[in-house]
Formats: sequence, C-alpha cells, structure tokens
Amino acid sequence: MIDQPDELPRGGDLTPREVVKYLDRYIVGQDAAKRAVAVAIRNRWRRQQLADDMRREVAPKNIMMIGPTGVGKTEIARRLARLTGAPFIKVEATKYTEVGYYGRDVESMIRELVENAIGLVRERERAGVEGEAQRRVQERLLDLLAPRPLAYDSNSEDSPPEQYQRTRARMHGMLIAGDLEQHRVEITVEQKASPMVFSGLGMEQMDVDLQGMFEKIIPKQSATRELTVAEARQVLFEQECEALLDPEKINSAAIDLAENVGIIFIDEIDKVVASEGKSADVSRQGVQRDLLPIVEGTSVQTRYGYVRTDHILFVAAGAFHRAKPSELMPELQGRFPIRVELSDLTKEDFVQILTEPRSSLTRQYAALLETEGVQLTFTPDAVESLASFAFKVNQSTQNIGARRLYTIMERMLEELSFEAPEMKQGRVEINAAYVQQRLQDVSDDEDLSKYIL
Repeated sequence: MIDQPDELPRGGDLTPREVVKYLDRYIVGQDAAKRAVAVAIRNRWRRQQLADDMRREVAPKNIMMIGPTGVGKTEIARRLARLTGAPFIKVEATKYTEVGYYGRDVESMIRELVENAIGLVRERERAGVEGEAQRRVQERLLDLLAPRPLAYDSNSEDSPPEQYQRTRARMHGMLIAGDLEQHRVEITVEQKASPMVFSGLGMEQMDVDLQGMFEKIIPKQSATRELTVAEARQVLFEQECEALLDPEKINSAAIDLAENVGIIFIDEIDKVVASEGKSADVSRQGVQRDLLPIVEGTSVQTRYGYVRTDHILFVAAGAFHRAKPSELMPELQGRFPIRVELSDLTKEDFVQILTEPRSSLTRQYAALLETEGVQLTFTPDAVESLASFAFKVNQSTQNIGARRLYTIMERMLEELSFEAPEMKQGRVEINAAYVQQRLQDVSDDEDLSKYIL
C-alpha cells in the first residue's frame, strides 16, 4: 500500500480518493483526518470551476484537528501542500501575542505565506528560463575564452572576421567537449550587501522593505574574480537566470497563489484558550481576537502588495488535554466547521510506521549505516519488540506518539552507530533479543525512562 511508485498527478484536480491514497504512503491510520483534508482540497478545485460571482462567495471549509502530539497532524498538512504545490507554512499559536504585548504580530503569518509563495513561483519561472540562460552563459564564456581582438594581424592571409570566427568555433567545440573546464577566466561578480536585521517592539508591524531601500541608496559594488570555467559557468548561470526573471510578474503570481491555494497550519491552538486565574489570559484571549479577522477574511499589507485571506485554507491543531475546543471564542469556533479527532497510536500502528513507509525509520538507519559498509537488517520480531517498547513507554510516561520511536531507535543503535566506522564492513541483524538487551533496563526503570526514552 505505501511502497507504490510516486506517479501521482500534482495539483488541485486530484480526487479525494487519490489524495488519501497518496497520504497513506507516508501516514499510518488517521483515515478521518485524511478524508477531511482530501475533501477540502477537492472543494478548492470545484470552486475554481464556478462563475466569478459564485466563486467569490464560496469560502474554504477550515479544519480543526484534535489529537495528541506525534500522531500525524502536521505531517498530513505538510504532505498535502507538497502534493498540491500550494504555499504552506506551519506556525505555533503560542508565539503570537495580542497587539500591544511583546511578541509577534498575527498578520506576520500571511507575510510568511507570501514569501513561501514567492519561492514556489520563482522556482517555476526559473525552470522556464533555464534553457535561454544556458545559451547566454555559453555565449558569455565564449566571449571570455575568445575575446574579439582590438587589432588584427595584417600579415595573416585570412580576413580578420574569418580568423576570429574560426577561433571562436574551435573554442566552442572544446567548451562543449569539456576540454576547457579547468581553464581560468576572469568574471565580474556583483557583491550583495549584507542583510540587515531589525528587531524590537513594534518592528513586526513595520512592513517596509528597508533592505531594498538601502540597496537603492547605496551603490552596488562589483569585484573581478578569477575562476575556472566550471565555477564561472555556475556564477554566470545564476546571473542570467536573475536577469531573465520578471520580479513584478513573480510577485503578482505569488499573491494570487497564496490567496487562492495557500495553506496555513496553526499548531497548539489549544494553548491560547484562556484559563481562570492566569495572568496571561488577557494575551491569550487577545490572540484569538486577532486571529479571528485573519481567518474570517481581511486584507493584509505585505511588501508585495495587499493579500486577501478570504480563501486561504486554515488547518488548526491541538491536543486539547486541559481545554476543550468549545472553550475557544464562539466566533473563532465557527470558522473551523470541520472537526476531526485523531486517535492515539496503537502497537500495530507502530509496527506499520516502522516497516511500511518508504522512508521508515528502519530504512533510514539501514541507509545511514550502509555508508559505513555495514548492512543492517531488522527481523519481524525485532520490529514487534520495538513497537511494544514504544507503546509501553508512551502509556507509562508522556505520550508523544510516533516521536517515541526516534528516541527508542537512537538508544538501541547508539553502540552500533559508534562502532560502525571501525567495523568497515559486515552484516548486522537486529532481532528481538538484541532489542530486549538494549532497552529492557531503561524501560523497566520508569523514572529513568522519563529522561532517556
């Protein structure tokens, strides 16, 4: 099920079944959450098919995921964004505070989303100009290797232009064949100014491109560097790509992408629920009030222009151990109509997590040790034993979900990882007895397992 090839179409035209099929490759269980996000993505495609007047009225169905840490909430949203090619950011609700308190402005999440969209659009546009950029780089390298002479040899039988063209053609052939890769040439490189960092109370609201302002005021500096042809090709390629890209087009497309398909994952939403007798309640309640217009739909000023948040998909998540979703502001609750509860991971889930995903922990560690010439294999009973330990420790101490497997695997393979460089080569089989030997003492001592596992 999970080890299928990666040939799935990218984009918002995926059916819900295709989305769930893709998520099944990386996330074990949590079928209800997968179905909810799959339908949300399909609804975006449906909205794009509507007439303009109806399209403006259709709002995204935001999702609230409720479940303990380490069960796949963030991974579902991250994989979804990667599948659809949508701008995606993950933020923690706890790092924001009400306006007037020291902390980050809630609107900064929209600015971060736009920056993410800029990167996606830039990468897409760059792919379209790479062919022309490579052609220009070839011409610039030929100009460096065979510069047009200022004066010609009058005693030569050939006319000056023909002599120059033959030299250039010969250099072109050598350049294509790779014979000149180590030949040194001089190129001019523009030195970029060091980025300036501004911090302090209230600076978060100052959405002014101060760095860009200083770059316009301060004249650009350039330096001549001597590089090999191979090194110069990379530098010239970057320069030509930058010259061919249209910043205004990129910014406009990025804003449109962020507004219509952007996904913002707000983690730890339960931490901004006010509790009686706490001095931080004013700020927590303020974060909810500041989040409300963003989720409802408003315009946020960024350095690239105003961004409407009406059709951005918000996915909120929280453990809600000490609070309930119903304790959030009623207005904010109403903006997350889809509620999905994620279940705790069972022992069987841990077995699947260790074996089925193509990037499972067992395969990761096998690949890491293979670089040292050590062939690492896990027997089925070893996987069962590891899953049992993870489930047991989660039940007896803090439940951190699948993240418990990281600590257990690292503890179990600590000695082998240390000795692997001296082993040079060999085959190591991890069985249930090895797992018991390495983990039993720590697991039995509950106080010790709290700190080590």
